[in-house]
Amino acid sequence: MQSYIFLDLDDTLFQTLRKCALGPDDPLLQVRACLPDGSPNSYATHKQQWLWHWLEKGFKIVPVTGRDVDAFDRVMLPFQEEVVLNHGAVILDKQRLIDRVWMEGMMQALPAYHEKLLDIWAEIEKYCQRFSGFKTHLVNDFSVTWYGVIKHVDGTETPLTTVLDNVIKMHPHILDGSLYWHLNGNNLAVLPKIINKESAVSYLINSYKQQHPQLLTFGAGDSNTDAPFMGLCDYALIPKNTQLFKTLAFS
Repeated sequence: MQSYIFLDLDDTLFQTLRKCALGPDDPLLQVRACLPDGSPNSYATHKQQWLWHWLEKGFKIVPVTGRDVDAFDRVMLPFQEEVVLNHGAVILDKQRLIDRVWMEGMMQALPAYHEKLLDIWAEIEKYCQRFSGFKTHLVNDFSVTWYGVIKHVDGTETPLTTVLDNVIKMHPHILDGSLYWHLNGNNLAVLPKIINKESAVSYLINSYKQQHPQLLTFGAGDSNTDAPFMGLCDYALIPKNTQLFKTLAFS
């Protein structure tokens, strides 16, 4: 039986230094990703390092991440299988070439949502310009604008919730289901509904089933938006004290 694990990266397999329990005092931390200038910014604890080595022995590992291709290339782990990028907008094959079938489908569907994304984004930028500390940008990868992200210099959810409550939640394109939002830590994203990890993982699972008569699948992730793709899998793995863990533990 062939086993696959669909694995979220940030805050599942590694995290920024401030999110590590012991911080810089932990002698066992290992660098797992860096910034564009080469400086380290993501680290794996000893347990996360053990988890990776365990997964390597028995699973085909498929990263399922919100990172774009440049940020993924800065992850210091030897992935061998397909890769899901940009929250499901892009799939790369084992040779790190674009999956053309998936991309063609996205390109056919995306134009119906593009103007709606730009419409809400104009309102978000107008609101954020009234206050200090906000950083907004539209994610462009492979020459396509996929979705938007808002961060704040405070590094917390609190200021981002003001944007969410005052601009995003009641926007017509959110209410009609064309777009959706996701907030976790210092990351508030607004995405077209066609961009999601669940659809991309479903596409890959169907492909793998054609290759392997018997398939065992695991899903691992920390965020509430990881839950749908994890729900496609036979088993789910959730790091303790993460957003999804707390949602399930206290619901």
